[in-house]
Amino acid sequence: MKRTKSNQSQQGVTLIEVLVAILIAAVGLLGLAGLQARAMTAEFESYQRSQALLLAMDMAERMRMNRAYFGIYKNVSNADDGTGFVGTAGTGHFSLSCPSADHATQSLCDWDDLLKGSAEKSGAAKIGAMIGARGCVTYAPSTELAGIPDSGEFTVAVVWQGNAETAAPTVQGTGVALNCARNLYTDSDGTVKEGLRRGVAFKFRYARLK
Repeated sequence: MKRTKSNQSQQGVTLIEVLVAILIAAVGLLGLAGLQARAMTAEFESYQRSQALLLAMDMAERMRMNRAYFGIYKNVSNADDGTGFVGTAGTGHFSLSCPSADHATQSLCDWDDLLKGSAEKSGAAKIGAMIGARGCVTYAPSTELAGIPDSGEFTVAVVWQGNAETAAPTVQGTGVALNCARNLYTDSDGTVKEGLRRGVAFKFRYARLK
């Protein structure tokens, strides 16, 4: 039995429809894969930020418990704690000697370990912190209450390296640029990228106990 031109034409149309359907499915799968990749990146960034907030609050609580020794915390340099310090030490750079019998100094040692990921390990590797985590504690003498030493504002900051560039971090509620670990994060080519620096920071003051 011979095939008619009509049958051949219908078969050709059917083949085109199948190819179009395959193309649409392929584009849809690629879009789904891209969406999943972005979701995983967003989830990882969210995880890092939540870890940073916990570490910042942890330091604030350590300071509250050792408020009679605020002088120790006033000397913590920019990017001194956490992943190895590779920049130029700031004024009043405080070199940790760990472990320490002094409770306030030991609290910085413990915080340093947490920033390095010691809270969770995989074999010998420390994996419990963010990528390139660093922490800073700064003090503003100009905010001291009249006649009351160490009554000024402290700023605790925790920074880390993100996956993609975005705006550089600021101090929460102020819009002031956050200097903690500034210019210390680079891309795969070794170029400094401030947009890769993520950070959380907040200000507070405690009553000093004698």
